Amino acid sequence: MTTTLQTFLVARDDLGRTRLAAGPLPEPADGELLVRIDRIAFTANNITYAEMGERMGYWRFFPAPEGFGIVPAWGFGDVLVSRHAVVSAGERLYGFWPMATHVVLRPDRVAAGSFVDASEHRQPLPAAYNLYQRCAGDPSYVAADEDWQALLRPLFVTSFLLDDFLADAGFFGATRVWLSSASSKVALALAHLLRSRGGVEVMGLTSAAHRDVVAALGVYRRVWTYADVPALPNDGRAVFVDFAGGVALRRAVHTRLGEGLVYSSAVGMAHRDAEIGAAPPPTGVKPVFFFAPERLRQRARDWGREGLEQRIGQAWRAFLPVARGWLEPVHSCGPEAVARVYEEALHGRVPPRTGHVLMLGEGPGQD
Repeated sequence: MTTTLQTFLVARDDLGRTRLAAGPLPEPADGELLVRIDRIAFTANNITYAEMGERMGYWRFFPAPEGFGIVPAWGFGDVLVSRHAVVSAGERLYGFWPMATHVVLRPDRVAAGSFVDASEHRQPLPAAYNLYQRCAGDPSYVAADEDWQALLRPLFVTSFLLDDFLADAGFFGATRVWLSSASSKVALALAHLLRSRGGVEVMGLTSAAHRDVVAALGVYRRVWTYADVPALPNDGRAVFVDFAGGVALRRAVHTRLGEGLVYSSAVGMAHRDAEIGAAPPPTGVKPVFFFAPERLRQRARDWGREGLEQRIGQAWRAFLPVARGWLEPVHSCGPEAVARVYEEALHGRVPPRTGHVLMLGEGPGQD
């Protein structure tokens, strides 16, 4: 077994500056686990975690050296050493991980299919990110679907909650919904859900390079490029869901849609020049940041935890066959490959059909 912990670090004041840190493996205390992180998904969503690291607390999940942060990611790991009475060595887990080879967890509220990490520094943070699935006891787990689960399930939950929020609000009286960063996985999933629900026209905004690929996926009524914004149809009432996060784009869309824009939701930051509410348009609605864990808590209260999971699970099963038609998982192993993928994602150079699955170590069996 290797005795080295490797961690991919990002400078908090300059997301383009990264380094790899190496050190001895941590020793789990009584009640703790040492987990080897096997594979994590890396998408534009992870860049949003980094962009919002200070404001939304994402840097606090996995402490890092002064001035640096660890970008969290969803994926799978195996319990290497257990000092816990119930969770055993060898168990496979799904959850929220650091970009590292190993991590220590402290299980609490252990059930057959899950537990919550009770590490002290994570207690003030949103509970949705502290839940880990014990794969052997999770009825929804399918080993052959691990890549898809890592890449899409967390994003799909955000899309599900957005779809539910907009429908619950009657789309604010709108008949058209615009999605920026239309090639992103979370936008594609939302477009699929909205299209399946019906009642609104779903329109995509993306780069010229991605337009034809996105249009061919068939989830949007029509796909426009960012250069087309001054000519967007502005008849009727519309909702704008902004996954891109660019100040200039948001201002241009708000200005073009004018008084017909009845709601503007800021979700992601695929384009890195933004601050929510910065340089707002002179007229029209103000962007409202959508924080998925808050909606998740509300629906858990409304429907109960089992009712919520049942609804998400049903929608996920219907979505997965669609996703297989447009997403190809691509595996990358080792620090250099991870750094390359991070750089590509940071600058928006990941093709729409590519889903990156990373292994910071040299792949399965590194220990």
